[in-house]
Amino acid sequence: MRHVLSALVQNVPGVLAHVAGMFASRGYNIDSLAVGETDEPHLSRMTFVVVGDDAILDQVRKQLEKIVTVVRVDDISSQEHVERDLMLLKVRCDQGLRSDINELCQIFRGRVVDVSPDQVIVEISGQEKKVQAFIELMRPFGIVELVRTGRIAMVRSVQRSHETSSIHSVAGEPATTE
Repeated sequence: MRHVLSALVQNVPGVLAHVAGMFASRGYNIDSLAVGETDEPHLSRMTFVVVGDDAILDQVRKQLEKIVTVVRVDDISSQEHVERDLMLLKVRCDQGLRSDINELCQIFRGRVVDVSPDQVIVEISGQEKKVQAFIELMRPFGIVELVRTGRIAMVRSVQRSHETSSIHSVAGEPATTE
């Protein structure tokens, strides 16, 4: 089973190494990891994706909570949440293929962020399956380089009304219950 955990940690040197060492010493694999400062500069949020049964999840949570610099650990996957990945993909692209790549970018709500005579860099964000589907469609063009962030996730608001689901984001994407 796939679990998304969010750990609020003190923003001090060595926290990432300490947390990663805990995972490694117990033989737990981290499928995805994203770390970034929160709205409070002294705190960072670590978002982990780990695979395992409920017993493994419980053990991971307990071990994380023992680390002094860890403030709080939440199992996001047990709640309604929004998850996203961000990817930059460099692909071969001669003049004749540019329109095909641009069309796929539009379909996947991606955007070309850099162009050279024989390559383009595309930025795309979304759920893991969307990003993976885009990668598969880009393979025939010739992927030169690919980089992805770790998964980020946030628990949905508690109070959601019918009106909220009809609000559109700045990017033009409808609010969904994915």
